[in-house]
Amino acid sequence: MQFETLPGFREFYPEACARRNHIFSQWRKVARAFNFSEYDAPVLEPLELYIEKSGEEIVGQLFNFEDRGGRAVAMRPEMTPSLARLVGAKANGLKRPIKWFNIGEHYRYERPQKGRLRAFYQYNVDIFGEAGPGADAELIALLVQALQAFGLAVADFKVRLSDRDLWLLMLAAEGLDSDASAAVLGIVDKLERMDREKAVEKLCPIVGDEADAFLSRIEAVIAIRDFDTLSAHMRSLASEGDIADQIVARLQEWQELLKRLNAAGAGEFIQIDLGIVRGLAYYTGFVFEAFEASGAGRALAGGGRYDALVKKLGGPEMPAVGFAMGDVTLADLLDSKGLTANYVQSPDFIAIIGGAEARDAAMADSAVIRSMGYTVEYPLKDQSFGKQFKEANNKGARFALIYGSDEIEKGVFKLRDFASGAEKEFPRDALAEVIPELIASGLES
Repeated sequence: MQFETLPGFREFYPEACARRNHIFSQWRKVARAFNFSEYDAPVLEPLELYIEKSGEEIVGQLFNFEDRGGRAVAMRPEMTPSLARLVGAKANGLKRPIKWFNIGEHYRYERPQKGRLRAFYQYNVDIFGEAGPGADAELIALLVQALQAFGLAVADFKVRLSDRDLWLLMLAAEGLDSDASAAVLGIVDKLERMDREKAVEKLCPIVGDEADAFLSRIEAVIAIRDFDTLSAHMRSLASEGDIADQIVARLQEWQELLKRLNAAGAGEFIQIDLGIVRGLAYYTGFVFEAFEASGAGRALAGGGRYDALVKKLGGPEMPAVGFAMGDVTLADLLDSKGLTANYVQSPDFIAIIGGAEARDAAMADSAVIRSMGYTVEYPLKDQSFGKQFKEANNKGARFALIYGSDEIEKGVFKLRDFASGAEKEFPRDALAEVIPELIASGLES
């Protein structure tokens, strides 16, 4: 019987695993460049953790079950609830701002489709303990640099920037309370995928006969693409009073955020787009999503402010902002742009062995070279010199270490540099001194 992989899960043969690990290494490199610390959390969590964060409707999207202890548990669909719990548990002992990142596998029980699988890896980057726009700017700049690390440029992707706080101020100016505003934002989040007639129908219970005109005003806001127009529109909503004061204060935070993003070299990647509201209700301020520049396909990454979540999950009140980037949509984009390399694992050295005594010498020298951090391979059974050299070329080795009867008798090894074709003998007892020089400069022909 031939078993098959479950739907929505992936196998990683060596080349695919090397490509995946390259993505991980770039993610880690960028996070560390911004001085973020890596953490991890359990793959299996209490089901209640996700219900508390996202509501009962999340249950249908999870791999969840009752364990042998009678506990309702779930495979993690995202990292944010676990992270909020971790930070909340030790908040008083953590130096702020808390800058953490994680690369981990997540699971969602939903229909597999392009860009969306049941098992996937995410790059999660978060800052806790900093309420100002400096933290938002740091996260967005890191996101931009993380995508640039793969060779993507301004013609390839954009970060669409929005603000739930501005939306709430706009809707308050329209006379809507918090519940009605939340319902409207839920509709705005789906507008790109919804017929206009359907949107009007959904708005009718909230704003009544004004639904069509109300939607037109929403569409006008979503069409804004520059800060000056956005600022003028917001200031026109209220000339005085508490809402007007809040609008002015929020626009100043927008100015500060955009100024910092420009200074960090990320400004050209930013596109103001209030059509992005991030459907999850726990977001509290600036929100953003990275997309392929044309806007086609799924989001490459998404995140924003979630200042109330740590307290909601039992910790102290603590501002927070973060984003997650998935490996599936990123890999699809890199493939489409021709930026996915073929990762072939090639050894630094292959030992060419002639005879039992030569094998002992080759294995002893290989142990020394491996302890220095270089890769060495040798045939596991006796083979002709010709076959061994052919195998060395096929595997893309940089150097051959040649051990024949003559070399053993003289106490040397012969080295061939496949790049230059040059060969030279070296004393075996000088191996530790010779190898780093060879790696650095090779042999001249």
